[in-house]
Amino acid sequence: MIYYVVKYTGPFGFIKPWTAVRDSETYSQQFLTPSIIEGIRQKLEVTQICRHKLSYSGSSIQQETVKSKAYARKSDPADKKKKIYQKENSILKRGVMINPVLWLAFDNEEDAIKASIQHVCLCRNEDILLPDTIIYQISKEEFDNLPGFELHFEMNDKSFCVGYNRFNNNEEMFGWLEVK
Repeated sequence: MIYYVVKYTGPFGFIKPWTAVRDSETYSQQFLTPSIIEGIRQKLEVTQICRHKLSYSGSSIQQETVKSKAYARKSDPADKKKKIYQKENSILKRGVMINPVLWLAFDNEEDAIKASIQHVCLCRNEDILLPDTIIYQISKEEFDNLPGFELHFEMNDKSFCVGYNRFNNNEEMFGWLEVK
């Protein structure tokens, strides 16, 4: 089988693990879940993404200030009887991927052409990856040997829960990870 493959690169990227909802220090997940791939497929408006591989050159800790969703009730320092409602600040540390490389494989050239003229985002809108101008035609075996992380969306004895699918009633997603 021959794949039509588009290579995307960018300076940085972050994939928030589904288990890291309240963590103050979180490292980027190294693999793309089924719902992330489906989101990318919908954004690219292609029929199917057959396979994917993700690699990166390193990780960098980024410190961010975020505000909580809830308001906290406090006394006004100038007038103790007066109440102030404000959002609390928090500090988060994120381990962000440096120089991510994403390979997307398609089974037809039309989808690859459509994908090759658009950017993708891993999870956050600021994590933009841009396509190479070349569409690679490579065999299944050549794709197998590309470096990176690939989550195979199938259930077997190596599978583990990778989150909940926002495109399918929050159904649990499973897969097994291959690292080259």
